[in-house]
Amino acid sequence: MSDDWRGVAPEDIDEVTSTLGAFLRGRSKRLLFSLLKPHKRQLWESVGVITMYSLCSLAGPYLVKRAIDDGIPRMLGPSKSPTFLFVTVVLFVLCAVIAAVSDYSFNLLTGKIGQKVLLELRRRLFDHFQRLSISFHERYTSGRVISRLTSDVDALAELLNYGLTTLSWSVLYLIGITGFMFLIDVPLALVSMCSLPFIIGLTWWFRSRSALAYRATREGVTGVIVQFVETVGGMRAVAAFRREPRNDAIFAELDDKYRRANQWSMRLGAIYGPGSRVVGNCAAAGLLLVGGWRALSGDITVGTLAAFLLYIKQLFEPVQELSQFYSIFQSAAAALEKLSGVLEEPPTVLEPLVPADASNLHGGVCFDHVTFEYRSGRPVLHDIDLSIDAGSTVALVGRTGAGKSTIARLLSRFYDPTDGAVLLDGIDLRDLADDDLRRAVVAVTQESFLFEGTIAWNIGLGRPGASRDDIEAAARAIGAHDFICALPEGYDTDVAKRGGRLSSGQKQLVSFARAFLADPKVLILDEATSSLDLPTERLVQAALDTLLADRTAVIIAHRLSTVEIADRVLQIDDGRIVNDGPPDAVLPNLRIA
Repeated sequence: MSDDWRGVAPEDIDEVTSTLGAFLRGRSKRLLFSLLKPHKRQLWESVGVITMYSLCSLAGPYLVKRAIDDGIPRMLGPSKSPTFLFVTVVLFVLCAVIAAVSDYSFNLLTGKIGQKVLLELRRRLFDHFQRLSISFHERYTSGRVISRLTSDVDALAELLNYGLTTLSWSVLYLIGITGFMFLIDVPLALVSMCSLPFIIGLTWWFRSRSALAYRATREGVTGVIVQFVETVGGMRAVAAFRREPRNDAIFAELDDKYRRANQWSMRLGAIYGPGSRVVGNCAAAGLLLVGGWRALSGDITVGTLAAFLLYIKQLFEPVQELSQFYSIFQSAAAALEKLSGVLEEPPTVLEPLVPADASNLHGGVCFDHVTFEYRSGRPVLHDIDLSIDAGSTVALVGRTGAGKSTIARLLSRFYDPTDGAVLLDGIDLRDLADDDLRRAVVAVTQESFLFEGTIAWNIGLGRPGASRDDIEAAARAIGAHDFICALPEGYDTDVAKRGGRLSSGQKQLVSFARAFLADPKVLILDEATSSLDLPTERLVQAALDTLLADRTAVIIAHRLSTVEIADRVLQIDDGRIVNDGPPDAVLPNLRIA
């Protein structure tokens, strides 16, 4: 196998075939048609405009023929009349002007359509990514998401902005040139057509190899983007564990694979372009030979030969452009397959068709014989049967991997149980509207994720529409007001990306204030105090009584100071509840690890 094929596995051949099939028949076609359907009228307008452009452009050689055969003889003949030549020249210029205006209008129309389609596609992708379940985002890396939104959308943009223009113009041009040739002289038209099998064969060779080349290119750029994004996102870990040399080696390998794929594509284009020009020049030479002999014998006029020489030059332009369109098509087909695959990815956590009434929730939680599997056949929780009274505080303890966070995720309905049901005041979480569930159950995790924006805005996310007084009251209640006021801009301080301008403890306090403002019926604290230093932890401990008052709380923690405030402590081991009781009964015999 040559270097051109390195990095392309044999099964990729079948994958390319299936990709093209999907583009023509399956979900990719549905996606493209759904994006184009709202612009049907503008598309027909563009077809009319490009038809006008093609007719005016193709009229040029025919007018040259008339000028040579009729205009010049009349001007040089006995009548000495330049009228016919003058009219022909005026028509030639007029056709050129109309063609230029039509070309401008066509590019403007298709450009507007393309940008509107891309706008709608990006909106669909962004909205769909937000609505997909947590399980999808845990297995679909951020690099792949960015690749979908950048390189794949760019591939479709090239198809819309250039590919469709090329296709429509080339097809109309081929039909028009063939029609004009046969209209002027059938024998010379047949001679001209003799070159088509050669250019079609060369195009077929290029097409069959460019499919794999463009597939390798798309995979190559995706690999580069994924590696780059993942490395930048984990820079702290990279620096801490001296991963730079290994990451450099991985990136260099992926980048080299991308380079080879691009070089492969360029080599194919470098062969096809000159090859098609050689065929075109040979066709022109053959036409000149046959046409010149016939012109000398008086079978055709000099103007006819001149028109055919101009047409034969134009004949190969659309063929070459169609080959370029196929390259764009290949790239867009692969991108459309990936984009449509993401857009047809169903959420695993579905909204109920008829939501239950959530107007009278108090916070009573029940796990009714719940079993859960992240992977089929490998249960993480085994038949959990648990009731938590409204307003009580329950701590979950146990070794890492025992299933504590999984219980919190099921209660937040990031996942649905494999068997059994999670109930809130007797209502299955699967029967609650998502908005009602998110108002009733709020989780604060160890990550303390903050969005780029002000502190006040981040706290206000807990209750959209909350006043500034409400936001500051929540911060006071949780013990965050003093440190916020000490910042240069107070509540208007921009926290920067991921809250980078705040310490871990400060970010956690802002997260607590946000949760307090949300005023949920059920509050989940998943290792929420693990990143706090002792002074900050004292502030939080002092505010926990306020935070947990009159609401159900589920706390996952390793610190005894946090666990001891619970009414009940549940020890989880290997996905089962092995101990349940008050803190003073469970904790003495427990080592939290």
